Amino acid sequence: MIEIKQLCCGYGEQPVLRELELTLPEKDFSVLAGPNGAGKSTLLYALLGFLKIQRGEIRLFGKTLGSYKRAELAHLISYVPQECVFQFDYSVTDIILMGRYPYLGLMQAWLPEDHQTVDRVLGQLDLRHLAERFFSQLSGGEKQRVLIARALAQDTRYIFLDETLSQLDINHQIEIMDILRQINHQQGKGILLISHNLNLAANYARSMVFIREGRILGSGSPEEMMSESILQELFGIPLPVVANPFSGKPNILYPGSIV
Repeated sequence: MIEIKQLCCGYGEQPVLRELELTLPEKDFSVLAGPNGAGKSTLLYALLGFLKIQRGEIRLFGKTLGSYKRAELAHLISYVPQECVFQFDYSVTDIILMGRYPYLGLMQAWLPEDHQTVDRVLGQLDLRHLAERFFSQLSGGEKQRVLIARALAQDTRYIFLDETLSQLDINHQIEIMDILRQINHQQGKGILLISHNLNLAANYARSMVFIREGRILGSGSPEEMMSESILQELFGIPLPVVANPFSGKPNILYPGSIV
């Protein structure tokens, strides 16, 4: 479990996150949403230990985040960025193998179990046919699957993803959400995904967390959070909500103009 209490932090003297309070249960699939500049990525960076905490605290499995060594954190949390640029063009297998770095000892070579883990993950995400392909040769959806595979190979209890869907076509967005739900249900890994696609989030996530102006507006099930009053407070515009006829989950109806 991750517990955040009275958290204040940012990139200068002026904090981006202000007295933020949140609990993220283990084995949950949560989507973090809010307007641009609300503090979504800042919260993710704070949870990863990339930002200095000005006030408050973050506790991970009962211990303060600062009490963990970087190698210990790498055994608990993996991170999938929105995009990834490598200095060299690595193969898919080599990139996934990077997820095993936290388990390497000093001057230690890859062990058979590292290669076995990579092979297992290649199979789980249907990437074996791309194993020797270079990263630059992949489509956007394939690249995201490879980065998720690297996080899986890291074998952590939480996976954080920063706007993984934002540059993908809708078919690839659905594919990634299917993969994340499968990882959550079958392997019990906690998922925290930043996303602007509220309808897709409501159809897949167990919980939704709304952030506005550096504070948590609320968190709960999609049924609790996707209400017209909460969405109006979050985005400042009226957004009608209806039940998706296929999933039964609340979805937004986007307004349009009548010519």
